[in-house]
Amino acid sequence: MKTKKNDPFQHLKDWIENGDSALEVEMQDELDDTESQPLPKEPAGPQKKLFVLDKKNVLKRLNIWYAVAAFAVCLALIGVLVYAAAQLPKFGGADTLVDSEVTAFYVENTMEETGAVNIVTGIILDYRGFDTLGESHVLFIAVCTVLLLLSIHGEKDEEQKLKADAYDRHFEPHHDEVLQCCARLLTPLVLIFGLYIIANGHLSPGGGFSGGAILGAGLILYQNAFGYKKTERFFTFRTFKLVSLCALLFYSLAKGYHFFTGANHIPNGISAGHVGNILSAGLLLPLNFVVGCVVACTMYALYTMFRRGEF
Repeated sequence: MKTKKNDPFQHLKDWIENGDSALEVEMQDELDDTESQPLPKEPAGPQKKLFVLDKKNVLKRLNIWYAVAAFAVCLALIGVLVYAAAQLPKFGGADTLVDSEVTAFYVENTMEETGAVNIVTGIILDYRGFDTLGESHVLFIAVCTVLLLLSIHGEKDEEQKLKADAYDRHFEPHHDEVLQCCARLLTPLVLIFGLYIIANGHLSPGGGFSGGAILGAGLILYQNAFGYKKTERFFTFRTFKLVSLCALLFYSLAKGYHFFTGANHIPNGISAGHVGNILSAGLLLPLNFVVGCVVACTMYALYTMFRRGEF
């Protein structure tokens, strides 16, 4: 008996004529054919592409919101500063604070309490030593940030490092006798003058910041005259880390001890010495030296990083 493929009642006719066996055999054949065929795979390419597009859209939106938030914060900060400036008394007005109790206290008691003839140094390193501690750490953080942004390291940057080094070596003054002769004469004088400014910071105008800037200028002068190869004999990245770490650690411990004893009205046991002597003013002299070291290292490190991308 011939079966018609398009007959919708063919299964019923076979069941009537042949019983359940014909229908079961045909259904089993259809089931086997279905299991033998592989399931259609979903295309991975379009979905991955859509995911990348969605990720790019998300990043783009985040960048837009970041810019909007940064702009709003800047506007808020500008508004606060403008409002604070508008609240200041007018110049020459009757309510202008010409003098205050704090100013009079500094003028009358700085020499007696700190042993510093230079009142500015006494204020910066004693009365407002916490501010100076923060400023010293800010300098160190600035160098660390420049190191992260400009440093050349890793195998991928080896070619860039070689190019930067070759470019810098090309412009080093190998045979500039005039510059080298002047540097031989001036560099020791500049360094000695910087140390003098630091050592006399509690007695005369000067101190760690100005003396450290002079020391940094002396190092930069020597490097420009004789190149990095000779400078690296006594000042390397290891030297910078060691000097900066020791200076900031000493400053933090010394002022931390001073803050603790002062806040609890405990005598610190540090003598102010004889006013006017070079070894006087208690901790002000060593603090001037550590601040000068941090400033000198920071100046030379920033100069080196911006020029070469490394020490």
